[in-house]
Amino acid sequence: MKETSAAASAASRPTRARNRRGEGGRLRDDIVGAATELLDETGDERAITLRSVARRVGIAAPSIYPHFPDQPAIMLAVVQGEFAALSDALRACAEAAGDAPRDRLTAICEGYLRYAREHPGRYRTMFGGLWMPTLGDSSVTEADLAGLGTDTLHLLIGALGDCVAAGQSTSTDPEGDAIALWLGLHGLAHQRAVTRVHPWPADTGDRMIAALAHLTAG
Repeated sequence: MKETSAAASAASRPTRARNRRGEGGRLRDDIVGAATELLDETGDERAITLRSVARRVGIAAPSIYPHFPDQPAIMLAVVQGEFAALSDALRACAEAAGDAPRDRLTAICEGYLRYAREHPGRYRTMFGGLWMPTLGDSSVTEADLAGLGTDTLHLLIGALGDCVAAGQSTSTDPEGDAIALWLGLHGLAHQRAVTRVHPWPADTGDRMIAALAHLTAG
């Protein structure tokens, strides 16, 4: 007798060793890792479903529910992880730039644009993409969405504040100007991603950073 399609699918799915007591967090990490891999491979968050993630991990789809109540919760975890990775990358850029405030701010901004260029699928998903759920239709709350990216924003605010303290920026509102700077970086990153031929000068990024951060000459 031929196998049914469901049986064939189950037979082809890699099996995963059962976690020992206290290792439930490892399965959660595996689920998030599998979703991130699918996003990298397809560039489309619609490819991330409970079934596709379970198949990648080697578990039955219902095994996901103790860790994530629905697909948007998995996507939220992916996005939260990527914002944490972005912040870590920007901190590393600032540390590598040395002690000069202007150099550190510039390094953070350049690192941001580089991250967006090197991880286009993840970056698009971080800022909405197709996964953004309608509040009330999933387990994701307004507080979950409001908290995304706050660490990255604080890095920009701190770096710009250091420039002001060092006399390298004339900003009178570092927090507001840091938000404007982030929006400028995001806009430039998006245009670079969607425009095949860039109709702007090569130093557009430098000009934008200097203008939005109110950096002084020199």
